[in-house]
Amino acid sequence: SLTKICLPLSSHLLFQGYLFISVLVNSNSELIRLINNAIKNDLASRNPTFMCLALHCIANVGSREMAEAFASEIPRILVAGDTMDSVKQSAALCLLRLYKTSPDLVPMGEWTSRVVHLLNDQHMGVVTAAVSLIACLCKKNPDDFKTCVSLAVSRLSRIVSSASTDLQDYTYYFVPAPWLSVKLLRLLQCYPPPDAAVKGRLVECLETILNKAQEPPKSKKVQHSNAKNAILFEAISLIIHYDSEPNLLVRACNQLGQFLQHRETNLRYLALESMCTLASSEFSHEAVKTHIETVINALKTERDVSVRQRAADLLYAMCDRTNAKQIVSEMLSYLETADYSIREEIVLKVAILAEKYAVDYSWYVDTILNLIRIAGDYVSEEVWYRVIQIVINRDDVQGYAAKTVFEALQAPACHENMVKVGGYILGEFGNLIAGDPRSSPLVQFNLLHSKFHLCSVSTRALLLSTYIKFINLFPETKGTIQEVLRSDSQIRNADVELQQRAVEYLKLSSIASTDVLATVLEEMPPFPERESSILAKLKKKKGPGAGSELDDGKKDPNSEINGGMEPSASTSTPSPSADLLGLRAAPTSASGAPTSAGNLLVDVFSDSPSATTGLVPGAEENFLRFVCKNNGVLFENQLLQIGVKSEFRQNLGRMYLFYGNKTSVQFQSFTPTVSYPGDLSQLNVQTKAVEPLVEGGAQVQQVLNIECLSDFTEAPLINIKFRYGGTLQNLTLKLPITVNKFFQATEMQSQDFFQRWKQLSLALLLSTSLLFPQLLGFGSALLDKVDPNPDNYVGAGIIQTKALQVGCLLRLEPNAQAQMYRLTLRTSKESVSKHLCELLSQQF
Repeated sequence: SLTKICLPLSSHLLFQGYLFISVLVNSNSELIRLINNAIKNDLASRNPTFMCLALHCIANVGSREMAEAFASEIPRILVAGDTMDSVKQSAALCLLRLYKTSPDLVPMGEWTSRVVHLLNDQHMGVVTAAVSLIACLCKKNPDDFKTCVSLAVSRLSRIVSSASTDLQDYTYYFVPAPWLSVKLLRLLQCYPPPDAAVKGRLVECLETILNKAQEPPKSKKVQHSNAKNAILFEAISLIIHYDSEPNLLVRACNQLGQFLQHRETNLRYLALESMCTLASSEFSHEAVKTHIETVINALKTERDVSVRQRAADLLYAMCDRTNAKQIVSEMLSYLETADYSIREEIVLKVAILAEKYAVDYSWYVDTILNLIRIAGDYVSEEVWYRVIQIVINRDDVQGYAAKTVFEALQAPACHENMVKVGGYILGEFGNLIAGDPRSSPLVQFNLLHSKFHLCSVSTRALLLSTYIKFINLFPETKGTIQEVLRSDSQIRNADVELQQRAVEYLKLSSIASTDVLATVLEEMPPFPERESSILAKLKKKKGPGAGSELDDGKKDPNSEINGGMEPSASTSTPSPSADLLGLRAAPTSASGAPTSAGNLLVDVFSDSPSATTGLVPGAEENFLRFVCKNNGVLFENQLLQIGVKSEFRQNLGRMYLFYGNKTSVQFQSFTPTVSYPGDLSQLNVQTKAVEPLVEGGAQVQQVLNIECLSDFTEAPLINIKFRYGGTLQNLTLKLPITVNKFFQATEMQSQDFFQRWKQLSLALLLSTSLLFPQLLGFGSALLDKVDPNPDNYVGAGIIQTKALQVGCLLRLEPNAQAQMYRLTLRTSKESVSKHLCELLSQQF
């Protein structure tokens, strides 16, 4: 029987028995319980051979049953004073294996402080194994192992200052203990810089490593250079992590600069990758810029596409106002021959740099139009939406933009994105160049219409909107354009959207007076300033962890172009000053600005299976924490962390969910599913599927587009299923989407506020000992100097939905004597009043 094989008859038979168990016995087999008894006997035997074989078997099987049986025993063996070095080494690695597979079963106790002192052990194998264990444990419990920093620095100092003969058994091609050195440097990156005394010793170690990198090689073998460079790059990573030693940062940059022209492709790649991070440091940014010519040459001549991509990343990271034009010009030049796999990323980088460091807006417009000309297929909607937003917001560039885009449209082969930009800009500002006979109104119209039948349906719909704008701008073109609209409205088998636009525009141009037409088709108002969505798209394309490279933290105070709108902002929306609170009767203008956004949101609930399990413990509390904020951690356990970042505008919202695998084991069949327990006519959510495999330590992102159709009370649910170590995990959470997210803050005068306050009869009162700062994140505007009592707080806002807008007023009245507050909330709809009051009461 298997039990008999495992009995310690001899070391040879015992080895064969454990080998058989490790290779052939399934971790879920019932025999594991029998095997555990034999393992316990061997661990208690104090025979180092038997103990090591038992520990190896536990690590190889690594099942949860093994962890339950031995997770408390192995730490005792590890820190026991009489344990042999070989057994300590095996125990550390075995405990590391169990912690990675079943972290909840490995108890933290007094042994954690004792295991740190293994870094002082005389046996280098024990030290190496202990560093691997501590580096893993400290990620979750950093405070328990913070004393390891001084010991790790001491051990590292002894290694880097020793000669290769001092550590003969652990010297690899004349490099003392390279694996241990790398592990120690990585362990130090888990903690902030140490105190002055320890930091001084560590700086000496890092300087020694940089000095040794300059020494002539002691061997021509590639293994020697590999070991030496592994330590060097890990030391540079630690220098970058601390970002507090200007001298070391500059030296690291210069050292990496020597690798930029190295014959080894891997070294060139690693040097470019590390310099991307160095470029974000205020201490080393200027040093990185000195290598700009070498990086540009790598972009042009490098054979390996991955190295060329890193060169583009580094140019992007080192860019500032002094070299922006040179870098943008070089990237545009490279774009013409760039690999298809990285063209879209290059386009996004050029667009961001041109906007961020524009000295004048004419250069920015020229750059974006060149982008469209060179790589029109890779220019996303975010890019050409953005140039339109900036042109609309800047009076001084509108004429130049109209003239430039008119000239660009005269090219025989014109990309469709250029037609979209031209149609939009000429429809708004074509009158600024109409005085030139070469760009008269009819010439502009004929030029655009010559592209009409070569374009997609969405672009033709945009051009039809441009034509109706032309009728308002240039009355002399009315007859010609009406003929085109009449022809398009009568085409059989035409696209329904195009036909409907043609019919409606034709009727509008026929029956509307000049004043009405001018009001309906007035010029687009300026867009509110927001963060550019192009940067968000680039971060998404680069994936998690790319933030330091893409957002370099260098806020340029001289940057003229700053902020922006979401790409779909060109869609017509009610004016913020619309009379939704019933204070005025003046009509609001409906913009006829063309848009190709179409219907971006679709209903995903009809086919989505609803969650069949209850909410995970704590889900309701986590959900309520997001009522007054948009970003944070929605859920976290020992396996998974879910972060949320969301933004809302009008009745639309976008939510980013970040799923982080906290383990070292791959998640399989990872499937998040959204469902909505309420009326499907209240809320629409569009979501994209995520990759079914999530690697250990990795993070994946999911984007949800949200449309509020009418007021709602139920929050959507998300059910997350995946397999971890063969076990199915099933979690159900509430998504933090509440009706107050669709508030549009509204400014009001005191007289208007109380006039409307009396008209709204639907009020709900809440009296409790609450804190008023919560109102700041609730979404409504807090109005200053409106209430006659200066101690009171009043707010106003409009809940934006597709079906209707609900005006909302609130008043917070403190009673200092009773130490209570009275919150009065009045809206034009009772169900909204009730739900908003419930949300606030749960917050307070």
